[in-house]
Formats: sequence, C-alpha cells, structure tokens
Amino acid sequence: MDDPSSRQPKNPPGDEPQRAPTATAPAMLSGLQSSIPPLPLAGHELPFVQPSSYLRPKFRSRTTPVPTTPMTPIDEEQLQGLKGLRNFLRVRTSYDVLPLSFRLIVLDNDLLIRKSLDILIQNGIVSAPLWDSQQSRFAGLLTATDYINLIQYYCQFPEHIDDVDKFRLSSLRDIERAIGVLPLETVSVHPSKPLYEACSRMLKSRARRIPLVDVDHETERETVVSVITQYRILKFIAVNTEQHTMLLKQAVREIGLGTYKNLATAKMTDSVLSVINLMVVHNISAVPIIDKNNVVLNVFEAVDVIPCIKGGVYDELKSTVGEALSRRPDDFQGIYTCQEDDRLDSIFVTLRQSRVHRLVVIDDNWHLKGIISLSDILKYVLFTGVTSDEGEYFPLP
Repeated sequence: MDDPSSRQPKNPPGDEPQRAPTATAPAMLSGLQSSIPPLPLAGHELPFVQPSSYLRPKFRSRTTPVPTTPMTPIDEEQLQGLKGLRNFLRVRTSYDVLPLSFRLIVLDNDLLIRKSLDILIQNGIVSAPLWDSQQSRFAGLLTATDYINLIQYYCQFPEHIDDVDKFRLSSLRDIERAIGVLPLETVSVHPSKPLYEACSRMLKSRARRIPLVDVDHETERETVVSVITQYRILKFIAVNTEQHTMLLKQAVREIGLGTYKNLATAKMTDSVLSVINLMVVHNISAVPIIDKNNVVLNVFEAVDVIPCIKGGVYDELKSTVGEALSRRPDDFQGIYTCQEDDRLDSIFVTLRQSRVHRLVVIDDNWHLKGIISLSDILKYVLFTGVTSDEGEYFPLP
C-alpha cells in the first residue's frame, strides 16, 4: 500500500476514525436531568412495532434540477461551489480520507453479542466491522441499529430473555427475521475507488458509514482496511475545499436543507424504550429532547442506547431519557445548533472545526424548528444542480 505520509490532502491531526476526540465543546444544560423524577412504566406494555422499514432507503429523485427561473449571482456561485465539491470527490479516493495513523477493531462473527457491547464501550467506539473467520471474508458492520433490533426482540419475546445473552454476532440476521426487519445491505468499497463512489453507495443504502475492503488479486482474500463515516467525509471536504465551500452562501431553509415538519420529539421524563420506539417508527437515528415549551434541551441518539444495555441489564431501558443521557462520557461535546438563516458555508466551517453529527435548527429562544443530518448535507452536495456533463449519480458496479 502507498506510503501514508505521502498522501495529500491532509486530515486534521489526531483525528481517529473510531474514537471521539478529547476536545470539548459547550455541553447542553448538563444539570437538567437530575431534578426530573422518573416516570414509572409497566413491563412490556409499550406498543412496539414491526420495524420493517427501519433505516430502509426511500426512493427519491436522484438529482435536483437547476432552477428554470433566472439565477442570481448567489445562485450561480452556489452551483459553482457544488460542482467543485463533486469534482473533488471524483479525483480523491476513500484511502485519502484516512488519517496518517489509526487503529481498527474487527470483531469475529462468532463473538457473543453481550461481549461485543463491552468491547465497544471499553474502546469508546460505536461500530465495528464483522469478520467471518470460517469463510475468511468481511461479514458486515456492527452498529447501534443491531442493538436496537436486539431490544426489539427482547420486547416482542420477553419469554426468551434468557436466550438474549447467548446470541452471537452471527445471530443478528436471525434476530432481524424474528422481528420482521429486512436485513440491511452489506455495502463496502475498495479504498482506491473515488470518494464519490463511497458517498454514492452510502446514500443509496442509507448507511452512515462504509467499510473499506481490499482484495488480494492472487488469493482473492478480503482485508478490512478501515471504516469511513459521513462525518469523516464531510470534514475531509470542509478541511480541503474551502475555495468551494465559501461559495455556498444560501441559507439552509432557502435551499430546503433538513427536516422541519412532523418532527419526532421526546421529554426528559419519557422512557428510553419509548424513544427507541420513536426511532423505529420514524426511521430516524436521533430524537430532539424538548420541554413543555418546545425548548430544545438535548438530543437522544441511537448510540445512547449502548450504555443503557451494558452488562445485559435490559431493565434499565425503563429508565428515563434524562437518566440515560447522564451516562454519557465526560468528553461528550454537547449538541450543535444553527438557525434557518444560517448559510451553508458557515455549516462547513463548523464541520471543519468540530465533531458534528447533526445540527438542531432553533430560533432565537431555542425553540425547535428542525433538524439537519449529515445525510441531508451529503445528499444536497451530490444531488443539487447535477448537469449532464457530470455523468451518472450512482456509478455502475
């Protein structure tokens, strides 16, 4: 493989793919949880659903056409900037995104699920590639979604609670079938392929991260090189293409970036189980936590489920959201917000400087207005204003 020290452009120093940085950002109202009494809930009476569409891709138009009305200079600059970003993604490879040094934790498919949970927590990571040692090949990616599926199994079949701790990672597909979930597509990309292709495959499968898998041409054996996330890709863009991102001067609401209607929300006193149910029903990975006046207090993310089932104590899922959020690590950076009139170039500045996974859209009084995911940003960059000379959006295999 090429000498890593010669790769250009550079990534931010000390940025590892699987570990949250130690730098801190303003935390969100950390003392709110302790003063809220827990809300008592019955055992398994919550109306859990068959999450057959959980994190499933929805078919949408591949591109957003260039407006037919006369464009302003700002419109023209916006399209020019987007085209520059797409050209950048076509000439850079997924390998370029990797830092000069990193570690990779790969889990054997025969490992017990409860032990995999301990490994993730001990190493401060939220996902890991899976390896089938019998066939010597890549077997998928373990994420918080798999633990949510396990929780759904526990709630739908409480009489089998004793079996939950015996499940191995190879049982994840059986769990999906038992609760009515279609298995997620196992996507990967070769590290030497254009970064544009990695983005395309992620968006097509609605994955938030994608493993880089190399293949030995002589033995045809696979090797998992690393895993790149939407966050890492967007940060790579923000760090290396300021000449293009500075042209993105339209406001986020003006370009329709994010979701502003039918938002799923929860209160600090709601149970973790009820919030997990919201995620399944609405096909989302995060739920804004608000008070009675619609003021944003925090965000419950899918990865917050992992500490709640540490050691197989599933009864803790009946605890409140406030109690669950108090288990976050001390270096948790807090939530990031923006307003509807903030420009896209300013969001890329935030991505360049901080570890952002989503932006909560608020008004001057912190009332919830919407939410912008990294998928929203990546889709906008790759979809909007694509012209015929740029080729097909999703490259053929």
